[in-house]
Amino acid sequence: MPQRARVCEGVAVTEDWEERTAAAWATFDDYAEADAADFRAVIDALVAELPADSPVGPFERACAWDSTGHSDQAVPLYREALARGLGGYRGRRTKIQLSSSLRNIGQAEEGVKLLTPELDAPSDELDDAVRATLALCLADLGREREGLSLVIAALAPHLPRYQRSMANYARLLVHPGE
Repeated sequence: MPQRARVCEGVAVTEDWEERTAAAWATFDDYAEADAADFRAVIDALVAELPADSPVGPFERACAWDSTGHSDQAVPLYREALARGLGGYRGRRTKIQLSSSLRNIGQAEEGVKLLTPELDAPSDELDDAVRATLALCLADLGREREGLSLVIAALAPHLPRYQRSMANYARLLVHPGE
């Protein structure tokens, strides 16, 4: 009996496909650096099962290129995924990962522009990743105090004590006169 596709983040995928993709990613560390192309081939085979216009396809391919050290190959694929309308959790991941890749190829300013609006997006488990990646982009642009402020503010709620003090110190790094 064929499995019905479900809509996840606006994209029709099957639960089986999601499980097999997660299983492939779970084996990523088993591949030696020399076998990076083999890993990308596994992801490409899974992507080939998706509809040609699926935004998930370029996202997964971008992740595979990025994870195997090729940010330059990942950037156009992340952009394609967003242009095709990838949203939700994967869309936010795409923005984080694209910003990181842009930073890696010397385009940190574009990464800042892409991630800054995410600071006001609905909160989820990716909030700290947004702030950490944005902080790295800012540091590459010589804006280390802003980056450090973001990181300390993200860390503060996780501390067993000093949350309010650290949040204030984070704010004062970028607004010292307050």
